[in-house]
Amino acid sequence: MALPLFTVLALTLIFLPVGRGDGEPLDEVALTDSAEVNELACQYGIPLEHYDVRYGIVQPRQSLGTLLGEHGVSVGTVHRLGEKARGVFDVRRIRAGQAYAVFLSKDSLACPRFFVYEEDPKNYVVFDLRGELSVGRGQNPSEWREQTAVGRVESSLWVAMRQCGASPQLAITLSHIFGWTIDFFGLQKQDEFRVIYEQEYVSGKALDHFRVRAASFRASDSTYYAIPFVQDGEELYYNEHGNSLEGAFLKAPLDFYRISSRFTNSRYHPVLKRYRAHHGVDYAAPAGTPVYAIGSGKVIAKAYQAGGGGNYVKIRHNSTYTTTYMHLSRFARGLKVGATVKQKEVIGYVGSTGLSTGPHLDFRVYENGRPVNPLTIKSQPKKPISEANRTAFRHVCDSLVQRLRGI
Repeated sequence: MALPLFTVLALTLIFLPVGRGDGEPLDEVALTDSAEVNELACQYGIPLEHYDVRYGIVQPRQSLGTLLGEHGVSVGTVHRLGEKARGVFDVRRIRAGQAYAVFLSKDSLACPRFFVYEEDPKNYVVFDLRGELSVGRGQNPSEWREQTAVGRVESSLWVAMRQCGASPQLAITLSHIFGWTIDFFGLQKQDEFRVIYEQEYVSGKALDHFRVRAASFRASDSTYYAIPFVQDGEELYYNEHGNSLEGAFLKAPLDFYRISSRFTNSRYHPVLKRYRAHHGVDYAAPAGTPVYAIGSGKVIAKAYQAGGGGNYVKIRHNSTYTTTYMHLSRFARGLKVGATVKQKEVIGYVGSTGLSTGPHLDFRVYENGRPVNPLTIKSQPKKPISEANRTAFRHVCDSLVQRLRGI
């Protein structure tokens, strides 16, 4: 109960004005470090014995100013806090429903000394209203607990997670791990998953933060394993044969090109004559240059958009990634919606259809439905387990596979 209350308190303090004069003497109390917290009764590193604490939940349309204003904090002080918070926390991001706490002096003035806003059950922001004012971040102590889950899909993986007592968010984590191996849009009844994982807890409350220690998925009469192993300083998931589960993307969807425009939230559009987001990469290339699918997948759209992308193709590669290819002069012969394409299969040809000033390919990548920079996604397949690490991996893999089967 305290966590949500803390969040509300923090939000209220952010928007309320502080009614303390600059000449008022400071408390002789400082934030404690982790060692001192064990010695005193503290919250957020602040000794409780020195203050009266009021908890709350941020309400709709409340801001740092309105929250702190209720405790006599001036508008000027709130503005200064906003300046101090730059680079630490954007006070405009205070959200309704979050907990906050106000620490008041125990004298008759009951002046606010600290305001704490909880971004989530683990992370919080401390606004120190004393003296020159300061803003800092902190974390509530957490612990990781190992758990297991096993279940069978009846309607969806999300529902199956609930039925076996695990968080449905664990399904998303598994879809990322197995995304290049299993089509999570095509799961069948009786497909089975087994997973050994760690989940983070704060004050006994489970968070949707997971570390998958091993997993298996039986789909379409085949069983797929995910075994984490550190090689060359990087931990990846491998199957039981030591091959990385991460699939490969081509570096670019065409062979001969130059980048004429990059991924940005503000680009001057040559046709519209104004600035707007451009969530893709433009590759300038001669009309008719073949355009490839950067990875295997299914064609989910093939259409024409007059005031935008012109001839475009959209491909779903797995449950995480989708790509779009726009301004094509024409489509590849025989390309149809619902068809499966292979990596580097020609899907169309560079053109200037739609809203375009010249031949180019506008290429876009979406991760879980959100646009991401195509130049930063992983493009090359990870190396399999090396011969030097084969024995160590075999030992780890056999042990984890045995544990999974025993769940």
